[in-house]
Amino acid sequence: MKGDFQMTTFSDRLKEAMYAQNLKQIDLVHIAAENNVKLGKSHVSQYVSGKTVPRNDILHFLADTLHVDADWLLGDSQENFTARENNSVAPKAPSTTKTSGSVGTSNSSKRGTTPMKKTITDKNDNDNAGSSAMHIFKKSSKLDNVLYDVRGPVVEEAARMEERGTHVLKLNIGNPAPFGFRTPDEVIYDMSQQLSDCEGYSPSQGLFSARKAIMQYSQIKKLPNVTISDIYTGNGVSELINLCMSALLDNGDEILIPSPDYPLWTACATLAGGKAVHYICDEQSDWYPDIEDMRRKITDHTKALVIINPNNPTGALYPKEVLQKIVDLAREHHLIIFSDEIYDRLVMDGKEHISIASLAPDLFCVTFSGLSKSHMIAGFRIGWMVLSGNKAIAKDYIEGIKMLSNMRLCSNVPAQSVVQTALWGNQSVNDYLVPGGRIYEQREYIYKALTDIPGITAVKPQAAFYMFPKIDVKKFNIVNDEKFALDLLQDKKILIVQGSGFNWKQPDHFRVVYLPRIEVLKEAVGKISDFLSYYRQG
Repeated sequence: MKGDFQMTTFSDRLKEAMYAQNLKQIDLVHIAAENNVKLGKSHVSQYVSGKTVPRNDILHFLADTLHVDADWLLGDSQENFTARENNSVAPKAPSTTKTSGSVGTSNSSKRGTTPMKKTITDKNDNDNAGSSAMHIFKKSSKLDNVLYDVRGPVVEEAARMEERGTHVLKLNIGNPAPFGFRTPDEVIYDMSQQLSDCEGYSPSQGLFSARKAIMQYSQIKKLPNVTISDIYTGNGVSELINLCMSALLDNGDEILIPSPDYPLWTACATLAGGKAVHYICDEQSDWYPDIEDMRRKITDHTKALVIINPNNPTGALYPKEVLQKIVDLAREHHLIIFSDEIYDRLVMDGKEHISIASLAPDLFCVTFSGLSKSHMIAGFRIGWMVLSGNKAIAKDYIEGIKMLSNMRLCSNVPAQSVVQTALWGNQSVNDYLVPGGRIYEQREYIYKALTDIPGITAVKPQAAFYMFPKIDVKKFNIVNDEKFALDLLQDKKILIVQGSGFNWKQPDHFRVVYLPRIEVLKEAVGKISDFLSYYRQG
């Protein structure tokens, strides 16, 4: 009977073939680039997650790269399913021996000769296909190299597991509310009292009261030459990062971004047409930026550099001497400094956060912060950016920022209404950050518990609520950190983010969020320890 076979998807076959060849998603992207094949990170991510199947030329490139038959690789995806229904034939099984053909070249014996009936065609095919053909709408090519694995394929698998009724412990995202952190009562009360005044748009840069409070906070942080017109509120810092990159970067412009990074920076720079050039943060130096690596990567095309301080994903806090070296480098090469400081009020061990802009009055700096983390209101979506220093050299760029700010009308007005209260009221977050406080004690526990596991080491974080442990890849034979994260999820129902999700090149790190209470962290660490007692990749 037609169709009497077990369904196997392209995604299943692709993951099987990648595993057999010890290849990660990023490896396919690199191999494609070497062979002048246009294949982006987002393409591969969607193929692996089962959201889409590739067009014919990419299918054959993947088959050649993975040493399998293209028909086999396609599995029971729509085109091959249709072909089998009409022809009642199965695709060729993959070869068990690697072929010697070079990647990207034709190999008819590998690809097979069974024709596939096209039921869906590209636009160019439509011109001659007649009324029976359907045109499919594809995402923009601007997304080809955009990746955001903090909510990527591993998270999608976790969502599928939850849909089937499986409880998943999420250590993958810095969202305080699900772990029992509550918004200060004063903030909730003040918002409720002002809701009727927040029904309309605000000025595009934000409410006067919010920007005034942010300006005063900037003065306390010693940001130079800041007026109320230099402050822009946003729907979280994320929106403002995207806005800044879009206003600045032309095709081919370069921007220095840390590795590991918060991946939105790389994604937004790429989407804007720029090239993200990653400089190393050195684990052996408490995850501080490697200044000489930054220097080596500056070219005539470099427009700006980014720092994330306090750092996500490492939890590092940069001292003044490191910040001064970065300022000196930016001054030498006439670069803009973007400083992501969303965790500046989540500092432990008696340390002090220093805004890099306070050291650079002669440079143009953009400083980002907000209330999502410090006031546990990530869902309110309220962030801001402050332009400081030598604004005269960035006059045209600032006009671009204003234009894009006007185009989105304004940010969340009810959330803006509580900025003044949040910044200048009781800072209840401080109680979490000292001995006996939740964040402090959870940091202490997770650091000791994870580093007690054989094969795991870590630098103790000084700020935020993340740690970026290192895995002994030789001990566990790990060559693919996304597979490590998937295997941990499937075996122990624990969700983490692999290091490559933060543009870290080696498969030897992962990020954990230590927001859960200690009893939950104990359960999680126990499961991770048990998992690593038997786990060997490959």
